[in-house]
Amino acid sequence: MDVFKDDLIDLQESYDKVRKLLDEDSRNDPANEPYRSKYAASAILTNMKSKLVKILDNISPNDECYLKFKAMLGAVWLNLGTVSLETEELSTGEEQLSKSVTTLSDSPLKPEIVLIMLSALNQQGILWSQRDLPEISKQHLERAEKLYKDFTTENPSMIPISIHNLFHMFDSEIPLGEEENSLEKTHTLTLYYLAQVYGNLNDHLKSAVYCHTTLKRQLEYKDYDPVDWALNSATLSQYFMEKGGFQQARHHLAAAVYILDQYKENLNMEECGDELMESKKEQLNHRSADVARCWAKYGLMLLTFSRDRLMQQADDEDESLEGGTIASETLEDLVTNSTASQDEVNQLWFTSLELSNYEEQVTDKHVLMFDDARKVFLNAQEWLNRAMEYYTLENCASDYVQIVQDISQLFKYLAFFEEDEE
Repeated sequence: MDVFKDDLIDLQESYDKVRKLLDEDSRNDPANEPYRSKYAASAILTNMKSKLVKILDNISPNDECYLKFKAMLGAVWLNLGTVSLETEELSTGEEQLSKSVTTLSDSPLKPEIVLIMLSALNQQGILWSQRDLPEISKQHLERAEKLYKDFTTENPSMIPISIHNLFHMFDSEIPLGEEENSLEKTHTLTLYYLAQVYGNLNDHLKSAVYCHTTLKRQLEYKDYDPVDWALNSATLSQYFMEKGGFQQARHHLAAAVYILDQYKENLNMEECGDELMESKKEQLNHRSADVARCWAKYGLMLLTFSRDRLMQQADDEDESLEGGTIASETLEDLVTNSTASQDEVNQLWFTSLELSNYEEQVTDKHVLMFDDARKVFLNAQEWLNRAMEYYTLENCASDYVQIVQDISQLFKYLAFFEEDEE
């Protein structure tokens, strides 16, 4: 490698300039030239590509440094493709990303290669999703998913090399320790993109499984914003409850409140400026009210499903009764028509969280008697009262009215279980 020391130093300096242009300078580009820094980065990357191609043409594939230079070339193609996507040059980006994958495809499990390969496949998934071709997007993302599994299975003790470290081989102090984390973050992104793609393919159960897995991995690797995470978990609960999966819905709602409660405790111990603290508290209160409304929706749906189930069992359906929303499919039915397996559905739990105190506040079973229905009613009513502390008539009139309508619906469904008509 000493023979190429000057070239490597030049490549390192060029790469650092590219990262500065993309990560820092591009944020300050003028409105009339929104891509100025990205175009400048692309020009530098093009020069780096030419230099690397020339080096590779003059050394043997058996040379010990050949793999590293090839990995650098793949990384340059990846960066070129990413910049092209960000500057809305999709066809050029497609070609560049394909060259990155082709350059690296004969040795994808090498530690110098795997992170670049995974990122390129993810970018291809994004590209084809933007083109509204989810099936092609899925092929690239599933290839990335398999590559991660193969690497972690065949090389469980091997740590991948980041692009930064690839271009800084002659640094006296190379920052280490982030590579394994980068691998996991990249794989989490793959799963997140797969969730979107399966949703676009109308395989909503498989999409929900990938959404849950993404949330679970974010917890495991402590890579999440608490408020966003809680809102995403509560949103996912809506899908499960609408399909009669009240156990899964309750679990995801409980996880949302748990994370928000932890965040609130941490926020109270933070020392930051008044304006920043007020902004964080406002966001917390806002999203806590949204999660509270999701809990109330859970109670409404449970009472509705319970009512319709009893009516079906009695074979005494009254078509004039409004609001019959019993699901035409259950989670069990959906498994039959989905690429998701029953085992995947059976594992939709956040095992790292202790949620029993939250879950025990309300049942996840269909109710039969008035006393049971009343408990669900009171729980949902309490959540709506909490939501009304934020969504007031003066500040958020439309949301306030919707909450009042939900309270009315709660009384309506509770009345069904009252045996004394008077």
